[in-house]
Amino acid sequence: MPTSTFRISPMLLPRSPVLFSAGCFRRPRSPAPGPGAAADSPIRRFAGSATAFPRPRPLLTSSACLLLTNQRAAMGANLSTPAARALTAPSSASLLRPLPPSPPSKSRIQLQTSQTNQHHQRHRQNRNPIYVYTRNLSSTADMAPPLNNAADPVERSSSPYPDPRQIGPKSKILAARTSNYHSTSLRNMVTINTVNKTALHPGGVQPVREHTELEEELHQTADIDYDRVAIVPNPSVAALYEDALVYETGSAITSTGALTAYSGAKTGRSPLDKRIVKEPSSENEIWWGPVNKPMTPEVWRINRERAIDYLNTRNRIYVVDGFAGWDEKYRIKVRVVCARAYHALFMRNMLIRPNRSELEHFHPDYTIYNAGSFPANRYTEGMTSGTSVAINFAEKEMVILGTEYAGEMKKGVFTVLFYEMPVKHNVLTLHSSANEGKNGDVTVFFGLSGTGKTTLSADPNRALIGDDEHCWTERGVFNIEGGCYAKCLGLSAEKEPDIFNAIKFGSVLENVVFNVETRDVDFDDATLTENTRCAYPIEYIQNAKIPCISENHPTNIILLTCDARGVLPPISKLNSAQTMFHFISGYTSKMAGTEDGVTEPQATFSSCFAQPFLALHPMRYAKMLAEKIEQHKANAWLLNTGWVGAGASTGGKRCPLKYTRAILDGIHSGELAKVEYENYETFNLAVPKTCPGVPSELLNPRNAWTAGNDSFRQEVTKLGGLFVENFKKYADEATADVIKAGPEINVGPEIKDVPETNASPEIKAAPETNGGPEIKAAPETNETNGGPEIKAVPETNGGPEIKASSEINGGSEIKASPETNV
Repeated sequence: MPTSTFRISPMLLPRSPVLFSAGCFRRPRSPAPGPGAAADSPIRRFAGSATAFPRPRPLLTSSACLLLTNQRAAMGANLSTPAARALTAPSSASLLRPLPPSPPSKSRIQLQTSQTNQHHQRHRQNRNPIYVYTRNLSSTADMAPPLNNAADPVERSSSPYPDPRQIGPKSKILAARTSNYHSTSLRNMVTINTVNKTALHPGGVQPVREHTELEEELHQTADIDYDRVAIVPNPSVAALYEDALVYETGSAITSTGALTAYSGAKTGRSPLDKRIVKEPSSENEIWWGPVNKPMTPEVWRINRERAIDYLNTRNRIYVVDGFAGWDEKYRIKVRVVCARAYHALFMRNMLIRPNRSELEHFHPDYTIYNAGSFPANRYTEGMTSGTSVAINFAEKEMVILGTEYAGEMKKGVFTVLFYEMPVKHNVLTLHSSANEGKNGDVTVFFGLSGTGKTTLSADPNRALIGDDEHCWTERGVFNIEGGCYAKCLGLSAEKEPDIFNAIKFGSVLENVVFNVETRDVDFDDATLTENTRCAYPIEYIQNAKIPCISENHPTNIILLTCDARGVLPPISKLNSAQTMFHFISGYTSKMAGTEDGVTEPQATFSSCFAQPFLALHPMRYAKMLAEKIEQHKANAWLLNTGWVGAGASTGGKRCPLKYTRAILDGIHSGELAKVEYENYETFNLAVPKTCPGVPSELLNPRNAWTAGNDSFRQEVTKLGGLFVENFKKYADEATADVIKAGPEINVGPEIKDVPETNASPEIKAAPETNGGPEIKAAPETNETNGGPEIKAVPETNGGPEIKASSEINGGSEIKASPETNV
């Protein structure tokens, strides 16, 4: 048979690891093996020297493929490791079989090292052996084509990860690319199909190809370079898991199947970096001030272009389409364009996921460009840091720079709804959770982050409508979101079983700490932040109401507060004027971790319990709420989930969750409306004397106080002064009844927010009615049984007046101090 011999230079061999499978090489005929190779091992270690590799005579079966090596792999690649054997297992099992000892045959493939002295000398000096490929050929058709490095280059990327567009299963998907606009089953990547490759230009020329409608839309509206960037439209949960695990530091799968993610330096919102573009269409509607700081259109364009430029530098970007709002009449279409799989999965959970038919014709009302991994230019006009969260209501876009905290996207959509719903639809947007009882009674919980909206609305005896964002329309209440965003610090199956059981495959655990061996999450570990969170689809809650909409109007309105001073009662009944006062005030203690830099509870007032997210003036939302409460005869309550017995810094304890739930059970069952009530000093709140399942001494802060009577009076006086001072900025637009519904403090020296206030006269409480009629709770009329009617500004019959309170016989008049220095 004719013999063909051609030389292969090691410099032309592909730079891939050497994979010599078991049985590939037979032992050399030399009496002793060379250094570095076991005498009885079928796999020889090639160390790149003549002594370490003493010219074996490799023999392969006729069905085996030729294995080529290169100089780099020859420099010490250990082929005896389990990883190397695992990589070669498929070929060694079927193709590379060890041959039984037999005389040499002309039909075998022989790989021999040149025997010339010149080649030996070159081999010893340069350690670049030249191999001679020899094969007995029966015909010229069996000749293998020579390796052409110029025609078949091995493209390399600067990324340490393999390029999914060229390597692996994704390349097969690329070959079968379709014109599907929004495929949720295929991850359409950019096809690399170049021509005219040369040694000088191994990349070749990429011909113009057809683009999907989504790619064309992003290219036209945002200048996304679809030829450079792989656009992944609406990827599945599993696909996002894969990308997060490969490309994002801190990502792992926990023991329950949830994905952990790390948001970087920012582990909370950055409210001081929020901006609204000041433009003619919305300029007269926006509540300008410290909450909504203006941004010029010029600066907006700079930030937007900066974000787009960053997205164009990524290998891949994700597009997530969804709805904000379960009511089809009022929902808006939102598109998120981001660079992190963690962000895409987060918004996939938080938005309402469209079905396939809805995706086919999906064109967004608002688009979010999240380039949070890249900072803003802090020297740009109006910027105070490298973080920017900006919304443009005219262009219907949002741009995020300098923060990877996923909650910014969620709250950005919320701000959009705070603008769109009241202005365009006369619909009230609420920062609240909501659930529905078996009889159709709806309860709405207002509150800031950390006050218990998510926890308290997840009631096993009631259907969950939503945990954070809602709208109240003329038809009822609907949830804005498609998921829940629950705090995880201190989470346990005993305290919150619904939330605990929702942490599974598809959920995103944000900034939590887990055991690296067992992958069990330590929910008590606040090493990264106290604002640990979990985002999960709402259907993960067993008793969630799907679709998340109720055609019934709220029966109970509960204003949640977390008082770190320990002087507000756990539960109190509000009349109409008091409801408006406390809704506009929005008092709570800012909880640690909910915003960047907050590590201890701080007293704060957030109008409408949503001040960081409001787009319009608070009084506009307050008036809408007052009209709806009056129209639908809803009951209002002030529920304190904060500290009892003393302040957070003076030995107080957080009100146990079981007592808070017992109070809610009493509200829903109607039992709490049947008990006796007493007036609570300074704030003039109706406090129940008893509540089923709750110790009576906890219901009145004075009775539960353990830090001394003097300190109690000081804390009550200080907090009352804070309320009065804060409400001054709304007094011009508030009615007289609402102003008088606030706390009443004695006229005396200036009240300062310092521990020493002994110079002020003692404020005598009037919890005891001194022979007057007992104040009974009546959910709708606030009339006392057998006594005078309770009004926001009561008419006193011959007795002294207590403003914004019920009539108390024998008490002294308490008037608000016009000057407070807080």
